[in-house]
Amino acid sequence: MPRTTSPTIDPAITIRTATAADIATLHRLATLDETDAVLMPALIAEQDDRAVAALSLADGRIAADPFARTASVVELLRLRAARIDAPARRGLLHLGRRDRRVAARI
Repeated sequence: MPRTTSPTIDPAITIRTATAADIATLHRLATLDETDAVLMPALIAEQDDRAVAALSLADGRIAADPFARTASVVELLRLRAARIDAPARRGLLHLGRRDRRVAARI
């Protein structure tokens, strides 16, 4: 008898900016992943209303729940971070050398 498989439905993924209320969640993910804390500003990825991964916009560090399938979620976080960062980089291209140094200190 042929094996039948039911279609799998990917859980909904929400990517949002972390807030001060998420600091405990960022620490929980870092502890589970056995890595250093994710620095703010950060993005959080949630599956079914549960945080499963986070990415620091400050240094690119990632923490993900090792008990969840997060490879594709982490890739989505990286893509979102790149879209957030790209306009900032483009804006710096129009600045003069001195202005870029000032902007880097801000």
